[in-house]
Amino acid sequence: MRPKLLFIFVALLCAVEWSRAATNDFFARGLTAAQAGNFSEAATNFETSVKMEPSSGALLNLGIAQWQSGRAGAAILAWERAAWIDPLDANVRQNLKFARLVAQVEAPELRWYETLSTWLPANAWLWIAGASLWLMAAALVLPRVFRWKKTGGQQILTALGGGIFIFAVVASFGVVSRTDIGFVLKKNTPLRLTPTSGSELISSLPAGEPVRRVKLRGNYLFIRTPMAAGWIERQQVELVNETD
Repeated sequence: MRPKLLFIFVALLCAVEWSRAATNDFFARGLTAAQAGNFSEAATNFETSVKMEPSSGALLNLGIAQWQSGRAGAAILAWERAAWIDPLDANVRQNLKFARLVAQVEAPELRWYETLSTWLPANAWLWIAGASLWLMAAALVLPRVFRWKKTGGQQILTALGGGIFIFAVVASFGVVSRTDIGFVLKKNTPLRLTPTSGSELISSLPAGEPVRRVKLRGNYLFIRTPMAAGWIERQQVELVNETD
């Protein structure tokens, strides 16, 4: 029953994202192609839509189209990117859970501060850090400027602002750290002992396998997976927050 549920999401999202589709022709084309069962064409259009205007809805649909096209790694990557934008989206979480169960891959192993950073959209933590810093500064400076008598409330605001600021900075560090997480795009991807095509094979990685980038050498990345570490060709893996 679960594969049918994934298919139904495409039609349901039409109403949710229709206003966005009005200004994004590629999104509308993707919905039309998906509803007609042309998932490869739908994936191409959704991918173009995401490049023009990234949104969790477009990425969710992209993941569905990729999954229906048999590209499990690309689907998991799209849904992880949707979760980066909107970690509270229940459809994204459900699809990721379903895909990992079917593909038999694990979720990324996150450090405690990285887990903290997933509680809100990645960009939100910087805004929270800035707002709390201004709150703390106002609680410290304004009473002196206006010669207000010190009160317990002012001390509470200062402490609260400082606590929220530290919390947001730690979460922001987790966001930066998570930019090294990526996913294998194709099944049976070779993980090698050294960064050469003729190197000894350590293992073969499944599509959707989470990896953590450690360093880059030429056309190879040294990565760590939940079970091993080694070298992989750069084009065989894509980071959630791709910047290079």
